[in-house]
Amino acid sequence: MKYSPLGKIGLNVSTIGFGTVAFGDGYGTVSVEDCKRALMHAIDSGINLVDTSPYYGRTLSEERLGTALEGRRHEVVLGTKCGRYGFDEFDFSEAAVVRGFEASLRRLRTDYVDILQVHDVEFGSIDQVIHETIPALQRLKAEGKVRFIGVTGYWPHMLARIAESASIDVVLNYCHWNLMMDDMDVALTPVAERQQLGLMNGSPLHMGLLGGNPGPDWHPAPSKIKAVAARLGSLCREYGTDPAIVALHACFQHPSVASTFVGPRNIEEVDDALEALKFRPSAELMEKLNELIAPIFNTSWRSGLPENQPPLGEAR
Repeated sequence: MKYSPLGKIGLNVSTIGFGTVAFGDGYGTVSVEDCKRALMHAIDSGINLVDTSPYYGRTLSEERLGTALEGRRHEVVLGTKCGRYGFDEFDFSEAAVVRGFEASLRRLRTDYVDILQVHDVEFGSIDQVIHETIPALQRLKAEGKVRFIGVTGYWPHMLARIAESASIDVVLNYCHWNLMMDDMDVALTPVAERQQLGLMNGSPLHMGLLGGNPGPDWHPAPSKIKAVAARLGSLCREYGTDPAIVALHACFQHPSVASTFVGPRNIEEVDDALEALKFRPSAELMEKLNELIAPIFNTSWRSGLPENQPPLGEAR
């Protein structure tokens, strides 16, 4: 396993982070036993960063993770989130954040988390996040219930704005740095580097599209992106290569990202991520993949409140 400093906060985290959307049945029904076996295998393989949220499975992910981590909580850097609690259920107020976090601690069977982040900030008032939500997290930090705080979201420019306006430790962007996207590096990465924030990357498989199978029914990407993803999977298989491993390998190369989260459903998917660490794709395959992706490269979809969308022309 490879490790990197998570910004300036003094934690070294594994290049592979263990995300737990699957623990909440986000990519189809999984058994409790498979969840626990995948997590134990990941920890035994050196993965030390684990992330969840009350949103994943409407608390199911946290409940399963808390049970699975019994006896091994001290071996991981554990993070959860606040502010998002359902598909269209958001509350970034101080009262809701504190109340929700206390419930998260009970489900996770711990008296503190290492990282607490505001979840999907594009669905809230950015002024409220800066002036009410983050100060609430800072108070939880002062009480010793949280070691480090941050924000997560879809739009890089929005995360950069918050990072420049509030005191945070880490930031997690998803779906903006993978085989189909690199615009995280335009707005967010320079800010994270300048402020020495722990930068984390989410959705290396573009929320399931780059794994060689159709994405989940709820996936918001336009049809042209899904069509290219399907052709990408076929092309990788023509070269005898697992498309998920190609996609993961690409994300693991980012020089400023401390950890990229994968969402394993079983031991085999943990092993795929481990294989991607040492994988070396052929130059010919990568050239053909880049040609295939070029027409839709850096194509976003709308996410969040209308007022939080990027300026016209920045999201195609």
